Amino acid sequence: MILDRFKLTGQVAVVTGAGRGIGAATAVALAEAGADVVIASRTESQLKDVAALVADAGRRAVPVPVDLSSPDAAAALAATAVSEFGRLDLVVNNVGGTYPRPLLESTVEFMEEAFRFNVATAHALTVAAAPSLVETGGSVVNISSVMGRVAGRGFAAYGTAKAALAHYTRLAAADLAPRVRVNAISVGSVATSALEIVVGNPELKEKMESATPLRKIGEAEDIAATVVFLASRAGGYITGKILEVDGGLQTPNLELGLPDL
Repeated sequence: MILDRFKLTGQVAVVTGAGRGIGAATAVALAEAGADVVIASRTESQLKDVAALVADAGRRAVPVPVDLSSPDAAAALAATAVSEFGRLDLVVNNVGGTYPRPLLESTVEFMEEAFRFNVATAHALTVAAAPSLVETGGSVVNISSVMGRVAGRGFAAYGTAKAALAHYTRLAAADLAPRVRVNAISVGSVATSALEIVVGNPELKEKMESATPLRKIGEAEDIAATVVFLASRAGGYITGKILEVDGGLQTPNLELGLPDL
């Protein structure tokens, strides 16, 4: 059966930024596909809620409340997976993000922080997980962004970091082939807490939707489903690729209105 290729029965995943939004939806989707999960984010109460949903799907979640702005803390999650479950098959580097800021207000420190949170953390966990992933023939899925591909004012730090993560995906895939596959998802506008100000404003929401070719904002489950595809045998002949799950965007669908200098 072709649907069997999407199953992850008995596998183990680490998902960062899993307390809400895309990370939470991904953890639940992986559980529904048959995987146990180590879930990490800052907020313990959110992790407990996600762990309950994983349990409802018949799998086990290990919540790890941790500040993932530290690459060392992210790297430690690989050992947690092995100690708790005896193996590791999948890493989902979802944690990341950086607030928009005008170019001339983006200090060197701000740029470095964006790179550390969006790229260095993913690298640290990937390297720590690599020996286990080689053993299981596992994979890595990085969560990048459409802003790493299109240009809009105010996104110099975030967009540069996400573009770096996308190319890191290609480079890591070359280094870890043939035993470990590494792919990324270039995420468009998704209805998570990061877009609350838009989703809660009918005028802004309509403006964003009308500027998106599919005329809608995405759902966290759209990204979660793509993670399952990339992690499973269904995506087993894919590595070093960035899948664009963005409603068809070729340009930003909401400008910040920053003035000319």
